[in-house]
Amino acid sequence: MIISKTPLRMSFAGGGSDLSEYYKHGHGSVLSTAINKYIYITVNSKFTDNIRISYSKTEYVTNVEDIEHNLVREALKLVGISKGIDIVYMSDILPGHEGSGLGASSSLIVGTLNALYAFKGKHVSAKTLAQEACKIEIDILGHPIGKQDQYINAFGGFNFIRFNSDESVFIDPIIIKPEIKEKLNKNLVCFHTGISSRSDTVLTQQKKKTKENLKIIDKMVKLSEDLRDSLQYGELNEFGEILHKGWTYKKNLANNITNEVIDKYYDKAVNAGALGGKILGSGGGGFLLFYCEENKQDKIRSALFELKELPFKFEPQGSKIIYISD
Repeated sequence: MIISKTPLRMSFAGGGSDLSEYYKHGHGSVLSTAINKYIYITVNSKFTDNIRISYSKTEYVTNVEDIEHNLVREALKLVGISKGIDIVYMSDILPGHEGSGLGASSSLIVGTLNALYAFKGKHVSAKTLAQEACKIEIDILGHPIGKQDQYINAFGGFNFIRFNSDESVFIDPIIIKPEIKEKLNKNLVCFHTGISSRSDTVLTQQKKKTKENLKIIDKMVKLSEDLRDSLQYGELNEFGEILHKGWTYKKNLANNITNEVIDKYYDKAVNAGALGGKILGSGGGGFLLFYCEENKQDKIRSALFELKELPFKFEPQGSKIIYISD
């Protein structure tokens, strides 16, 4: 039996610049972190040649091509496993993995690849996991997504990630004093909107509008660079302001990134003391993140009493194998 553990992520600035429609014009960049919420993949051999995949439903098949779960199906094909395997996955966040805005689909595929390779007795690098996850999600399945999630899920940590026009990706860890990182973590609060959304719906429109949005995304990339610089100099004063600016830019990328409900909760949080915030992920639902000094956070919790809070900490490690048994 093999068990992999892969973190989810939060992106603070630059989201949308990881789409090829944008970075092929030069480069994109995001600043994001892995968090201590995970997807676990359990892989075990079966006595029979059948394949069982268990998630919100259970599939029993004899042929890989018959697997309905497209991510697991393509991972099995890429790694080269076609029979006699049992795969189960679980998440710390939601019963399903879609619509959280925390990069769960990419965490799932990265963790599945990691577990399947370990099942075959192979160790692969974080770079390989990220590249192959991108190949499955973007090239094979044609999902209208970017490349940041796969890399932060695979590498973990608190990073500035640059996406180059030649398809290379640079991962630069943000060097932050421990006390600054701890204070930042304490000054961030996160709430689930109660709305699930499909990233492909939002991102399909966003991709189509990329050409007309180039100048807006340029500004979002600049924000990721400004945020990197302020953190490296130990300045948190601008964090909330940058989140807010990024959110105002992001809302213009597609029609369905926000709605009346999300705007209502955002305004309530700002009126209660948040210095800025954003919807995580592609938008339309999922989690709202806010930057707020600790002494004002209870006011935000009162203002957003209808929403469930997500306590979290930054996670320094990426996808890893946590259990191996013969």
